[in-house]
Amino acid sequence: MTATDAATEIEADRSGPVQRSAPARFVNDTLTMTKRNLLYLYRQPQILVFTLLTPIMFVSLFNFVFGGSLIVPGYDTYADFLIPGIMVQTVMFGGSNTAIGLAEDMTRGVIDRFRSLPMSRLAVLTGRTLADGARGVLTNTVIIAVGLVIGFRPANGLWWFLAGFGLVLLFGYATTWFFAWMGLKLKTVEAVQTASFLPVFPLTFAASTFAPVENMPGWLQVFAANQPVTIVVDTVRAMMFGGEIAWPATKSLLWCAGITVVFAYLSVREYRKG
Repeated sequence: MTATDAATEIEADRSGPVQRSAPARFVNDTLTMTKRNLLYLYRQPQILVFTLLTPIMFVSLFNFVFGGSLIVPGYDTYADFLIPGIMVQTVMFGGSNTAIGLAEDMTRGVIDRFRSLPMSRLAVLTGRTLADGARGVLTNTVIIAVGLVIGFRPANGLWWFLAGFGLVLLFGYATTWFFAWMGLKLKTVEAVQTASFLPVFPLTFAASTFAPVENMPGWLQVFAANQPVTIVVDTVRAMMFGGEIAWPATKSLLWCAGITVVFAYLSVREYRKG
């Protein structure tokens, strides 16, 4: 190595690390935070086990308890009607993990450490929501596998089936932002565990998740037919079994976009306030 080369290396060391652009830093920090949250799930196998057992229990109970007494027009078996609803319900219940995870990080002081680091603040939240959204891929794959065992048979082709699967994941990701805001707002794990199920139960049960909206009382039909869970579930069913898709899919995507934009903004604002 010549003296000139050595001097060049010394100057490079003195100049410090190369400054990345803000978008590049955000992407890199998001991937780092996503990896961190996925590794936590990997190192806590008991969480993963219960995450997978819950949808299996719901599929089995609802299919064998209600399947014999409910006849849904247009579907060969109750399983065909049920599985899309269980998929959407599962990603909504899974969103509570986002709220609990953020509340735990706040309680343990992890969020305060992240705030002190030279990293994108938004990446803390996007990394959490992406990791929890990725969990929905695994849980819904298990639901479909169990559904195939009990008689679930999509009839509208592979591509529409995959489109329905993707819509479920997109809606699940949108709801993780609502739960991210809840976790940051409530701050304690105990409060989050109690409150996270309050919006989920009325939205998933007062919907077409398990039974047709037409079977509900008239006053409840107005709410059930126009809330996002029903719209997404009905769209997924249309994608997997045939029916009108364009307008229901448009409404579903608008709901997903609206929920994401509103609660991502509120979550970032709440994070900065801390």
